[in-house]
Amino acid sequence: MTSSRRHFLKTSAISGGAALAAPLAMNQAQAAVPVFGSTRVANPEMAKGLTVLNYMEGTQVVLGVKTQRGILRVGKAAQAFSVRAPITTDDLIQHGDQGLGKLVAQAVAKGGADLFVDESKIEFAPALSNPEKIICVGLNYAKHAKETNNPIPKLPILFNKFNNTLNAHNGTVKVSAVNAEKFDYEAELVIVMGKRAANVSEAEALSYVFGYATGQDFTARDLQMRSSQWMIGKTNDGFGPIGPYVLTSDLVGDPNQLKIEQYVNGEVRQSSNTNDMVFNCAQIVSYTSKIFTLEPGDVIFTGTPEGVISGYAKDKQVWLKPGDVLETRIEKLGNLKFKLT
Repeated sequence: MTSSRRHFLKTSAISGGAALAAPLAMNQAQAAVPVFGSTRVANPEMAKGLTVLNYMEGTQVVLGVKTQRGILRVGKAAQAFSVRAPITTDDLIQHGDQGLGKLVAQAVAKGGADLFVDESKIEFAPALSNPEKIICVGLNYAKHAKETNNPIPKLPILFNKFNNTLNAHNGTVKVSAVNAEKFDYEAELVIVMGKRAANVSEAEALSYVFGYATGQDFTARDLQMRSSQWMIGKTNDGFGPIGPYVLTSDLVGDPNQLKIEQYVNGEVRQSSNTNDMVFNCAQIVSYTSKIFTLEPGDVIFTGTPEGVISGYAKDKQVWLKPGDVLETRIEKLGNLKFKLT
């Protein structure tokens, strides 16, 4: 288990307790949706114009916002201006803006230097801490399907990861603890849902999206291919890094016009564009919402482009190993780095 994941498990109860101790007011347009004994907001007021992240302050996961002055310490800023604010990205997504946009503007204009921290000095936590669902789309880039000798899918191929896979920017994936040998990278655009979506149309689908992030569907191919079900090659601890940030959808624009790249030890391995997706983001959200209800905070990995190791000729397949450093880059969304141990 990664250090970031241990921090999250230790502090999630603290964050959850704080949220319960001071329940957030919901206006009449925000219908409460009970989910497994908790309460989610079906249609929260989604934040706009923000680049958000989770990071560690001591042993606690807290919310930060990237600004021109550095990373805003949201909790400290809320105290300084005597207002309430979300405590993590999950809180922000599930319960709405809660005045965060206004607080950021005030802090940038009037806040003291102590409200900000240099990004190079923070320890990132997973950009999302507790999604109800982590959904993945397989073979969703045309050139990737071709390189692996698979037909172009006629419908989205869905599979899943779990919360144990969540990992952070600058985190580690302990492949030495996994009973496998064929470790592979998969650079992926991640969709983060912002509203409850059930049976939505393609035309409406992206209006339900909170934002987007850089993700990595790290995979053990030899486990994946043991059967027709891919799950066991996808769900090992730490196999789902997301981050460094989540950008609200208005900052991203068209999610299907983004350059996407994967580097291994500084060498580019994947270089493509999200416009090669077989099913674009609107189609993915719409299709998935007709299978099951998507909730605020749910995560969708949208597939990987060509260039994966499993797509190489067998005599050229050199699998990843401890010591390798991976960096996933997506235009506008930031560079996600992690190391194998």
